[in-house]
Amino acid sequence: MDAMSVAPDLVPDARPFLKWAGGKSRLIPRYAPFLPPRETIHRYIEPFIGSAALFFHLQPPRARLSDCNHTLIEVYEVVRDDVEGLIAALRPHKNDRDYYYHVRAQDPRELSKAERAARIIFMNKTCYNGLYRENQMGEFNVPFGRYKRPRICDEQRLRAASRALQGVELRTADFADAVADAGEGDFVYFDPPYVPLNATSSFTSYSRFGFDDFDHRRLADTVFELTTRGCRVMLSNSSAPLVHELYAHNGYAIHPIEARRNINSRADGRGPVTELLILNYDG
Repeated sequence: MDAMSVAPDLVPDARPFLKWAGGKSRLIPRYAPFLPPRETIHRYIEPFIGSAALFFHLQPPRARLSDCNHTLIEVYEVVRDDVEGLIAALRPHKNDRDYYYHVRAQDPRELSKAERAARIIFMNKTCYNGLYRENQMGEFNVPFGRYKRPRICDEQRLRAASRALQGVELRTADFADAVADAGEGDFVYFDPPYVPLNATSSFTSYSRFGFDDFDHRRLADTVFELTTRGCRVMLSNSSAPLVHELYAHNGYAIHPIEARRNINSRADGRGPVTELLILNYDG
C-alpha cells in the first residue's frame, strides 16, 4: 500500500478498539490544545501505536502507524483490510475462565490471520486489567480477568476503526526506522513505554523486546535529529529525572499533564500522576 495514500473523510465514531497500558483516550482533551492543525500536517507518524487514541482523534489525511510488536500491527492490518472476517472470527468467543486459557494456549501459527487478530482482541477484552504482556518467547502470558460482561465483539467500533484506517500505512518497525524518511511538514508522536518512576511502577514488557534507558537515550537522539529535519514532534513520558535530563535542553517545551495510572501490580499504586508532554514546536 502506498505510504502516502490519502485517507478518507473523518469517521466521527472511530475510537480505540483495544485497551492498552498507557493508552491516551482519557488524555486527548488535555493534549488537543497542543496539536498542530490537521490541515497543516503533511504526514502523521506514530511509532508506538498502542491503542492509537491520538490517531483516531486526529485522523490525519496521511499516516504511518508502526510498532516493534508484530502481533499488534497484524491486528490493525486485519481491522483495516478484513474487518468482516475479523468480526466473524470474534463472535464465537466467550467470557469464560477455562475457555480463556484454552485460547491463550493456542499456537497462533495454526490460525488464520483473522483468527489470530480475533484471539488477541478476545484476550485483550477478558484478561486481567486489559493488559498486554509477552514473555521472552513472545507468548501472551496475562491471566484471566474478572469482567462480568466484557464487550468482546463491538462490531460498530471495529467497523468505524476500519474506515478510519483505510489508506493508512502499517509497519512493524523499530521507532528509529519508522521515522527514517520523515521530513519537513511531518508530525511525529512518540508514546514509548515510560521511564519508571520507581520499582513498582515499571511496565516496559508489553513486548519481549523491552525498553530500557539506552532506548530512551536513543529516542532522545531521534527527536533531536527529527527537529533538525523540520519535523514537528510531540512526545509523552513520565516525569522521571531521566526524562528531564534528556529533554531539558535544545529548546523543547515541557508541559506537565495530570494523568491517572491504571496499570500497577498493587491497587494502591494506581491513581493520579504527573506525566510530561514534550514538544519541539510552539504549542
